[in-house]
Amino acid sequence: MDIQTSLFILFGFVVTLFLVIDLGFFNRTSHKVEFKSAIYQSLFWVAISVAFAFLILLYMDKEAAAQYMSAYVTEKMLSLDNLFVILLIFSYFKLEEKYHHRVLFYGILGAIIFRAIFIGAGSLIISQFHWVLYVFGVILIYTGIKLFKDKKEEHIDFEKNKIVVFARRFLPFTVNHHNGKFLVKENGKRLFTSLFLIVLLIEATDILFAVDSIPAAFAISQKPFIVFTSNIFAILGMRSLFFVLEGVMHKFHHLQKGLSFILVFIGLKMLSGLVGLHISSLLSFGVIMSALLLSLLASALYPKKF
Repeated sequence: MDIQTSLFILFGFVVTLFLVIDLGFFNRTSHKVEFKSAIYQSLFWVAISVAFAFLILLYMDKEAAAQYMSAYVTEKMLSLDNLFVILLIFSYFKLEEKYHHRVLFYGILGAIIFRAIFIGAGSLIISQFHWVLYVFGVILIYTGIKLFKDKKEEHIDFEKNKIVVFARRFLPFTVNHHNGKFLVKENGKRLFTSLFLIVLLIEATDILFAVDSIPAAFAISQKPFIVFTSNIFAILGMRSLFFVLEGVMHKFHHLQKGLSFILVFIGLKMLSGLVGLHISSLLSFGVIMSALLLSLLASALYPKKF
């Protein structure tokens, strides 16, 4: 058994173990996640992710470790935009705080499944058609420029969302309170609840964000092992990060500009192969971390005016 397979088995064991402990032990009943607990959980997942990077460095090489960390940080930054949309969804449907963790947990499970499918398909396509990477580069540059110009919409009417309209047209829903359930039985009929609709909307949102994040990861590394592990570790820490940033997310208003720069940079890095220019993974990691730190510093020094 080679070292990459061994690390992947370790990764699968760690992810499965902590998801089971999370839902089966710590969060068997619906409750509000306290701020201090959310911080500890966030730090835990960051520590686990960095420890995995150290194992890659120790048993593989520094190139793979740099690629992993670059993909991890990029996905982490992209997930902040995803968290902003999730916050809008929770606010729109007036979801009680004690159900936030439950919805996010199942949202993450769905994200893991869809990311595995997308990354597997992406890896297969790239192995057959290498030029697709240049298409990814163009997509990332376009997305980065668009992200720089876009302003976050803080008032969205989710009733007009195509997923919501489609679900309500073809699935039976109850108007009664969900009481933490996705499916209930009323008058002998099985009916879906608003909680199920929220999860469905979050899954659809994650799929849309995956259209940006997966090409970005493949632009950093073409190794499915690096792309998948960095992606999953980043989104696993997303739940706890949500509870940490829930009240202060709006203060990181320059992070979007930093992310747009990173996407354009990764896109240009991908296209640089056309002119024979090679940008090392270590240099890429340095640029990505610098963009992240500068955008956070700019947000602190130049707070948003309300």
